[in-house]
Amino acid sequence: MAPLRSRRRHALLAVPAGLALTASLALLPGATASAAPQGGTPATKAAATDGPLLSYVVNATADRATVARVKKAVTAAGGSVVTAYDRIGVVVAHSANPGFAQALRAVPGVQSAGATRTAPITPAATTDFGPPEKVKPPVANSLSAARSLASGKEPLEGLQWDLPAIKADEAAKVEPGSRKVTVGVIDTGVDDTHPDLAPNFSKSQSASCVSGKPDTSPGAWRPTDPAKDYHGTHVAGTIAAARNGIGVAGVAPNVRLAAIKVSQPRSSSFYAESVVCAFVFAADHGIAVTNNSYYVDPWMFNCADDPDQKAIADSIGRATKYAESKGIVNVASAGNSNFDLAAKELTDTGSPNDTKPPRTRRIDPSVCLDVPAQLPGVVTVSATGVKSQKSFYSNYGLGQIDVAAPGGDNLQIPDLPAKDGRILSTLPGGDYGYLQGTSMAGPHVAGVAALLKTTHPRSTPQEIQWILKAQAHNPGCGGVTGCAGTAHVNGYFGYGIVDALAAVQD
Repeated sequence: MAPLRSRRRHALLAVPAGLALTASLALLPGATASAAPQGGTPATKAAATDGPLLSYVVNATADRATVARVKKAVTAAGGSVVTAYDRIGVVVAHSANPGFAQALRAVPGVQSAGATRTAPITPAATTDFGPPEKVKPPVANSLSAARSLASGKEPLEGLQWDLPAIKADEAAKVEPGSRKVTVGVIDTGVDDTHPDLAPNFSKSQSASCVSGKPDTSPGAWRPTDPAKDYHGTHVAGTIAAARNGIGVAGVAPNVRLAAIKVSQPRSSSFYAESVVCAFVFAADHGIAVTNNSYYVDPWMFNCADDPDQKAIADSIGRATKYAESKGIVNVASAGNSNFDLAAKELTDTGSPNDTKPPRTRRIDPSVCLDVPAQLPGVVTVSATGVKSQKSFYSNYGLGQIDVAAPGGDNLQIPDLPAKDGRILSTLPGGDYGYLQGTSMAGPHVAGVAALLKTTHPRSTPQEIQWILKAQAHNPGCGGVTGCAGTAHVNGYFGYGIVDALAAVQD
């Protein structure tokens, strides 16, 4: 396998560029980009329109009067309102005025405003990172299904070392999850026709937020290009693939799944306006847990001393807080760069990733955040391999990681019959494949959180998060260089590796 590269989607498979993912099969390719536009002059009677057409978020006091004033200011500054989320004070706008953000920052009641990208709003070039390594789907017939159900295991479950690693196989015998609990997969879309996902899929709670406002038309939540946008389908299978005698099993195989697609066509970038839309949609549609295996493009870290990046973090922070206020547990992957997020300084070589070339920048983690993973209230997840060691690529950091879960590691080899140290799950078109990354770890935690929401339906997100930590098992640092902390709480595992069985027993 090629060496792991820092990209997100927090998975290492073949993650599309622009994808703030955290997974990887064939590790993530590098990102591309250049500095965000700065400067400009305040809007006058004739606002300039000679710059690139960009998307912006404007964050204001959350009251109707202020939001109405901001909308008028958007128009006066040569922009157009895409949508407004009055209840959190976020307005999404487009403008070709180079001074648009500066003009909006001067509007009374506006706390921050900035561009959500550095490239114009045009289709980006597709980068092909190669197909995931697939596993031949088992033959789905009544005899094989009957045998599988009789044995208590799915046909490919023997290859899923990750389920017994968190006792999810045992948990399923006690409580497979409530149908009243829905996990929202904020990602590249989910193939709801997959035979392992269809039984649990909730169309009424699914949408596309690609444009910055929800589209609930039939199938809008599906991958734009199934051959490249497989990430969300893989994530969904880990959370809740049904125990139906076909393929694999999920951590919470009886809970509902919803898809909220946020990745841009072709580039697969996750921009702030789409992610804000996703959290608000989830909050307003009864979702209990969200899984976020990505970082928000185009910046790997959004720094408070940059006005555009500050606005991005502010808008998404408002959206995650709103979702939490509605009872949602937000789970996010920590990233695949092997960064110590508690360090005094980090070097980001891949931002921004939407224009070429990216620039090298040294950042201060105390003012620069991986969004949404490091936002307040979000459960931040690091990845482990079959030996319960930190995966070689996983970000870590004392006080930055909440819990850990299997994300896969091709350098940690499992015993037979598992054979592969990565994570096996569903892919579009009825397929199955291996991926590794913190993108794969997050869904395990989201699944356990769904089980906790099943057994503790009245608990708040804060209580669920605490129970998740209290039940976790910590392998400890064991003298490993760079692993700061104690046997109870440390930088590699946070409070420890989650426990699905404990989640359904308490």
